[in-house]
Amino acid sequence: MNKVGYVYIMASRRNGTIYIGVTSDLAARAYQHRNGVIDGFTKTYGCKLLVWYEGHDDLDDARLRERQLKKWNRQWKLSEIERMNPDWNDLFESLF
Repeated sequence: MNKVGYVYIMASRRNGTIYIGVTSDLAARAYQHRNGVIDGFTKTYGCKLLVWYEGHDDLDDARLRERQLKKWNRQWKLSEIERMNPDWNDLFESLF
């Protein structure tokens, strides 16, 4: 059985610094970013807002999508966020 996966974008603020990641447990990973549990890019740059995510039936498919998104230019990434979340709301609470 395949493990589900999620591609997600964390942001510091609207049109601020963004981070693209992949995980099999979106709620847990977003919690870690929000609370600075793990040292790294998101902690350094304050990317605490979950502003976009996409679910996949297979974690490998999610990883492939993550690699595709990371190759996009910044404007395409911002447009993708705004298609799902035009107000850049923090979507963390919507996971529960």
